[in-house]
Amino acid sequence: MAKEATLQVRMDAELKKEVEELYRDLGTSFSEAVRIFARQSVIDQGMPFAIRAENRSAYSVLNHYANPALVAEEENAFVKAMMEKHGKID
Repeated sequence: MAKEATLQVRMDAELKKEVEELYRDLGTSFSEAVRIFARQSVIDQGMPFAIRAENRSAYSVLNHYANPALVAEEENAFVKAMMEKHGKID
């Protein structure tokens, strides 16, 4: 495939140095890694990896799908159910 377009990206110089070293150690270049990323993004029709936020529970990630009327009722539902089933443990 012909390389007819240019992409310019601004980034921290230290990050650039580290990522270039990483890909050199892997036997390729940062430029080739970007091309691989772009191709895989098209194949996957999205980011070619899972995006995760640290320190977030499944509840907070999925909260926007929840029925707001049930959120308060469902909060700590598992704990409440276990306390009802087994009695409160002090």
